[in-house]
Amino acid sequence: MGSDMVETSVKTETITVEFTNLARVVAGVPDLEMEITPADTYSDIVQRLGEKYPDLVGVLIDHNGSTFLSSNMFIINNEMSDPVMVMDEHPRPGDRLTLVAVATGG
Repeated sequence: MGSDMVETSVKTETITVEFTNLARVVAGVPDLEMEITPADTYSDIVQRLGEKYPDLVGVLIDHNGSTFLSSNMFIINNEMSDPVMVMDEHPRPGDRLTLVAVATGG
C-alpha cells in the first residue's frame, strides 16, 4: 500500500539569547540557544523566555508576556546601534540577541 502522505514540517533555525546583569541573575544561566521558525518575531521570543523563566516577568518582561518593560531590550549581534525596538520584526538565523537592561533615572 503506497501512501501519498506529505510530511509537513516547519524549518527551524537557531539563535542565541545572552543574558546580562539582572537577566543573568534571574534566569540563572549566561545564555540559551533557542530554535526559531521564519515566522517568529522578537515578541514570540520574549514570550518564550517568559514561559521558560517566569521570574523574568514583572522584572524585565511586561506582565503581558510579549514585550519588555521600559529600558529593557535586545541588542543584535553586539551592535549597540541596532537595538530591537519593534517587537514584530523577525530575527535572522544565527543571530545573537543580548538581553540588556539600560539604567535610567537621575
